[in-house]
Amino acid sequence: MNQSSRTNLIPITIIGVLFFIFGFVTWLNGTLIPYLKIACELNTFQSMFVAFAFYISYFVMALPSSWILKLTGFKKGMMLGLLVMAVGALIFIPAANTRTYGLFLTGLFVIGTGLSILQTASNPYITILGPIESAAKRISIMGICNKVAGFLAPIVLGAII
Repeated sequence: MNQSSRTNLIPITIIGVLFFIFGFVTWLNGTLIPYLKIACELNTFQSMFVAFAFYISYFVMALPSSWILKLTGFKKGMMLGLLVMAVGALIFIPAANTRTYGLFLTGLFVIGTGLSILQTASNPYITILGPIESAAKRISIMGICNKVAGFLAPIVLGAII
């Protein structure tokens, strides 16, 4: 292993963990729907807004995410994305205490916004963490991290709840 490969191993590992995190968070949505349906006494139509509130943030925030990254750069943008996700997760505390469906949806939208920023930063960042010839390999490995999280997320949430 040459010096460049060793130097990039830590950032690549961190990005792999980030891909795992946003895979995990993304795949939790489907698992949340039946629980929120019961907790907030929702009909099927209303419960589908869980997925809508989360995924519409990607559509709404895609361009603003790129503008943010132009100002902050990739690394600070990833930190900002994680911070925004944390704020969205914190919104779940009052939402759970009051069983307010609108607050749950707001929290999901904010988490989705953080993920939009995070993914807009981390996808291109992984390509520059090594030779361009192996960029596709790095992206594929990150996809595996994401999908492993997708497999584990419903199992973990199901065990907790």
